[in-house]
Amino acid sequence: MSVRNILQWPDKRLRTKAEEVVEITDEVRGIWQDMVDTMDAMPGVGLGAPQIGVMLQLAVVDASSERNRRILMANPQVIEASAKPNEHEEASPCLPGVSAKITRPRAVSVRFLDQNGVIARREFVGLEATSVQHQIDHLAGRMYFDRLSKTKRDMLLRKAKKLNG
Repeated sequence: MSVRNILQWPDKRLRTKAEEVVEITDEVRGIWQDMVDTMDAMPGVGLGAPQIGVMLQLAVVDASSERNRRILMANPQVIEASAKPNEHEEASPCLPGVSAKITRPRAVSVRFLDQNGVIARREFVGLEATSVQHQIDHLAGRMYFDRLSKTKRDMLLRKAKKLNG
């Protein structure tokens, strides 16, 4: 398919809640393929559809080192989260050049529609869990830096502005 352009912060669409996917169609499958191609062209382990300007609740994740465990999700929702936290350095191609340590649940159970339109439930741990939660935030119009204190968030955004003009 094709590699799509990534929206750059502060594009308003990155702050807009994405629409639920009603049905898995060939069009949705094509968007997922573009998302996988776009994810593979960047140094990331996941992508939410709003990042490419598609305002649907679609996400792709592949945290495997071989890049062969792609998970395609529509309308993903965390239904259980571990009490044990995990801290991971997170970044986004929407705000290049900066990253921050973010604490999230180490493991999550997520319900979503799979590529066949079937409701699936899957457990994610570690980097995969972090990426899934990061993508779900994108679908809700949130960025990873929203999880920082105001001071740290302001510092990160000032640094990004300096780097990216």
